[in-house]
Amino acid sequence: MKEIERLKKAILDEYPRLSEESKFCFKCHPDVPCFNDCCGDVNIFLTPYDILRLRKNLGITTDEFLKKYTISPFDKNLKYPVVMLKMEENEKKSCPFVSDAGCGVYEDRPWACRMYPLGLASPKETDKAKEGEFYFLLKEDVCKGFKEEHEQNVAEWLEDQGIKEYNRMGEYFKEFTLHDFFQKGGNLPPEKIEMFFMACYNLDTFRRFIFGSSFFSKIEVDDETKAKLKEDDVELMKFGFDWLRFAIFGEKTMKINKNVAISKEKELRAKGKIKNKIDE
Repeated sequence: MKEIERLKKAILDEYPRLSEESKFCFKCHPDVPCFNDCCGDVNIFLTPYDILRLRKNLGITTDEFLKKYTISPFDKNLKYPVVMLKMEENEKKSCPFVSDAGCGVYEDRPWACRMYPLGLASPKETDKAKEGEFYFLLKEDVCKGFKEEHEQNVAEWLEDQGIKEYNRMGEYFKEFTLHDFFQKGGNLPPEKIEMFFMACYNLDTFRRFIFGSSFFSKIEVDDETKAKLKEDDVELMKFGFDWLRFAIFGEKTMKINKNVAISKEKELRAKGKIKNKIDE
């Protein structure tokens, strides 16, 4: 993790800052001598949407995917759980999805893989980070793609690599992780860390939780939304972020069942914790 922090600092302090109009030469294809070499011994952080797409591509559950293909590094400075792609235990530390023919999950490859050789950085990780965001090039010695005579600007590269959908889905995660709670030094207790991990990364377990418990007797959710949550992983992911905002930050992104609210009010009154009627 220290190495990653050093790289972040170098990017912010030293790397040229690119806009969507900035041009660069790069192309990757099987005839480039370094083909696949960049797909090993690399740290790839996975977003919730990355996991959603990858596990569907592989036809396995999120629980199976997490156990087989990921690691969750521990660092005392981390405010919330992160998930990284687990590389193979060989000399090259190869990506588990790459063969001599190339990427086996190319259509659903993670955001970081789609972006390469571009990166996206924010000088300040706040809720207004987008105002200072900039792109940069990761020019590594191993990569010969920069010698290809194929020029494009940043916007063209993003369009070609299908980044827009990933960025749109990634905003839900980004807004959550850059919440004031974390920016002001807030820490999650163990039970809320588990909630975070389940709702963000293990959607199948989260679905079993909300449909197999008393969840819907406590939280008001209409039948149309329930039907979507049963079948649509993207809708479930969005719902999970709303639930986390409600459960962790106390935001009004969910509506408590009226009977539950009344019962809770009575309980708090009995304990002398409230004097006025709570908002319904």
